[in-house]
Amino acid sequence: MDLLQFDQTALYFDDPLPDGIEPLLNDAAASYGEEVAEALLLRAYFLAPEQLVVLVALYRYYFYQHRLDDALIVADRTLAVASRRLNLPTKWQDLHPDHIGHAVLRSMGLLRFYLMVLKATGYIHLRQGNATTGQAMLEKLIELDSHDRLGGKVLLDVLVAEVAARIEEAA
Repeated sequence: MDLLQFDQTALYFDDPLPDGIEPLLNDAAASYGEEVAEALLLRAYFLAPEQLVVLVALYRYYFYQHRLDDALIVADRTLAVASRRLNLPTKWQDLHPDHIGHAVLRSMGLLRFYLMVLKATGYIHLRQGNATTGQAMLEKLIELDSHDRLGGKVLLDVLVAEVAARIEEAA
């Protein structure tokens, strides 16, 4: 299956927003860099905790503020929400290529989104020095995305090269 093939597929940001959420997101975007932006995003989250647009906005806020612990919490929550919608196992470690085949029948766009969040979460783990978890997440992504359409192999190759350089440096 080609994960770049998603013509006529609904994407996470196509979901209709509940009343009152869009103004909160717009105000948060207009207030970026000010303390009020986080409060607006958290209010949106409390009003619509399963809304993927809200989770992505909150994740991006924390990621670009270099608050990786908070970004990781939101990424994990996003994986949980998307996995429920796709009827995937709760734990990403339990994913198997067969699950992907079933999930694509539900929504190619949401499946691609889920896998991109898995990649992002693995990347955050690597940035935080959690190499074992980050590597495992990228290896799972590569197992599920056999054509490497989402670029997980590039990140894994960088990790392997970095580890090899450290070993060589230590020798």
